[in-house]
Amino acid sequence: MAISDKMTDSKSKPMIVIIGAGIIGLTTALRLQAQLPSSSTDILLVAKEWPTSIPGAPPSHSVDYASMWAGAHVRPIPASTPQLTREAAWLKTTCTEFARQVEKEPSIGVTSTKGVEFLDNPPKDYAAQTKESFEKETGLVGYRRCNTGELPEGAKLGYEYSTYCINAPVYCANLLRKFIARGGRTMQRDLRTEWEAFILRDNVKVVINASGMGFGDTKCFPTRGQTVVTDLVEATRTVTRQNQDGSWSFIIPRFFAGGTIMGGTKEPGSWHAEPNPTQRAKLLKGGNALTKYATDEAVRAPQDVNVIADVVGRRPTRDGGVRIQVEEKQLTGRDGELRTGHVVHAYGAGGRGFEISWGVADEVSQLACQVFRDLIGTKSKL
Repeated sequence: MAISDKMTDSKSKPMIVIIGAGIIGLTTALRLQAQLPSSSTDILLVAKEWPTSIPGAPPSHSVDYASMWAGAHVRPIPASTPQLTREAAWLKTTCTEFARQVEKEPSIGVTSTKGVEFLDNPPKDYAAQTKESFEKETGLVGYRRCNTGELPEGAKLGYEYSTYCINAPVYCANLLRKFIARGGRTMQRDLRTEWEAFILRDNVKVVINASGMGFGDTKCFPTRGQTVVTDLVEATRTVTRQNQDGSWSFIIPRFFAGGTIMGGTKEPGSWHAEPNPTQRAKLLKGGNALTKYATDEAVRAPQDVNVIADVVGRRPTRDGGVRIQVEEKQLTGRDGELRTGHVVHAYGAGGRGFEISWGVADEVSQLACQVFRDLIGTKSKL
């Protein structure tokens, strides 16, 4: 797929620029297209990296393009804080969209499957969950507590539910294709600031900053994650375990022939970009211990499971959660005249980007459309 900055027949149209082709930028771009008429509005997606390769095959992506390295599965977290309550609402919206995609767009990269969780030291909010509270909060069905005989040794709580696994490279590439097919424009550019986007074209009215880390926001930090992509094709369920020492082990099948992920680490503030061999061995050990819960079939012995790729990604995390906010700033145009630039910030999703993507996209696109309409008087389709 060619990424081009050639713009034709667009001088007369007002434009919205979206910075970032990760999961938040892509979903927001598609939501904007559904709300603004293409006959009168251009939407330009600008990014340094694009969803055009598969981990394990060249060309690769930098560790900062976290959407390509994601597991990714929907694993709800109890809404025990204001931030988690906000994220739970976004997750519920996202699950509704995933359900629609599974039914209407079965090849897009999302698979409906069963999720299984085991916790060695379950926090009170997990222990207090019931079928009714879980399903009301998440929109996911099929919640069931495991009985004692179903738990692995050392686990004190276990439950299962219906959920979704996403083949991240396949899914993001399909979202990008949809955006382009609907008239979206693209530009490959490594911007230094969100405000730089206003000089890309004369008619940029609104910029959406879905850059991940937010161009120097002091509240942002990387959360390093290391996983291993394996050829464990037998896995058909995603399984997560909270270990006694506080670490996590999981198996996430990447359906659509994407292998199976074993992981993973969560290392706030770590910038290390290379795989750690000691961590790799621990991840494989933890993942192999969960294989019997991930399938109804007989699985291969651990020594027969092959590693396809070692993966390291930096999740763009923000203290306080995702920033969704409009910011205005005085800018100087090419003609030397002062103007007011409007940026809608949408970054800092951490490791929950896929889980909350469509909920965030709905909120951001509605906010951006309101600013856009106020500036130019365009009416949305809604």
